[in-house]
Amino acid sequence: MAQLEVHYNTRSVIRISYDAFTRLVAILRGRGLLRDNQYSFVEEQVAKFLHFLSGQGRVRSESFFFRRSTETISRHFHKVLRALITLQDQFLVQPNGSTVSPQILNSGGRFYPYFKNCIGAIDGTYIRVKAACTFDLKFTYVLPEWVGSASDSRILDNALSREDNLNAPQGKFYLANAGYMLRSTFLTPYRSTRYHLKEYSRHPPENPKELFNLRHSSLRNAIERAFGVLKNRFPILAEMSRYDVETVSEIVLACCILHNFLVDFDLDEEIIAQVDRDLMNNEPDHGLANGAIARGEDGRRGEILRDSIAAQMWNDYITRH
Repeated sequence: MAQLEVHYNTRSVIRISYDAFTRLVAILRGRGLLRDNQYSFVEEQVAKFLHFLSGQGRVRSESFFFRRSTETISRHFHKVLRALITLQDQFLVQPNGSTVSPQILNSGGRFYPYFKNCIGAIDGTYIRVKAACTFDLKFTYVLPEWVGSASDSRILDNALSREDNLNAPQGKFYLANAGYMLRSTFLTPYRSTRYHLKEYSRHPPENPKELFNLRHSSLRNAIERAFGVLKNRFPILAEMSRYDVETVSEIVLACCILHNFLVDFDLDEEIIAQVDRDLMNNEPDHGLANGAIARGEDGRRGEILRDSIAAQMWNDYITRH
């Protein structure tokens, strides 16, 4: 791996810095998840895997690049893949709601105290996966095996009922897009009301619902940014058709775990800046006009919570303006 160490830009080869690479290797080796053998060190095994995620190669090209047989390349790929998935208990953790997110607390009054009980955002628009994230762009829950045209609300129902379910602690909630059903634990924007950030750049909010939607959109944008960084860092996610469903799910999960590791140890500001520019120029369609209508007792509790937040937010807004 000497060539990798002296390479002028390690990120161009394996998409992460050399320091982050060595830290990742130390974790995998230290936990006994990967071991050196007489033919290859852990460093080589991990480098092959990361190079694969960069979308720069397939088994045959990797075989040429690393001068190993195609059988060895494939075996190491799946070996590292399984090792990374075992790190989800360390790097893919759901929030317990014990603290207020710094991005909310330190927002200069835009989000606090209105969203003080908000623990993250949920969506899945960039790749075939539903996920939740915190506002520092870390994924906290990943449901990668859903494909096809299942509705957001149906997928959410499944995520809530699974053994490894999406958890919303008592009194806490996530922000969700309009495709989800309004609940006390999943606040959606107001239907038939302006939502996209671009719309408010030209015309400021004129009532409590519009102000709520503006700030909901600004805060929930974290999930769009997280997915954008994930896809930018790991181009393999755009080329998954050649893998079976189980392998696709494992790759998505491993990429999310690596993403969270890199948020801590190799946050690439250039990628984040590019993602922010892309989102500003091409804001996603959140399906607001066809959003689901709240139903049931929990839906009514969600409506009461949303209305109370909107009213408090609007009263403070008109007082300041």
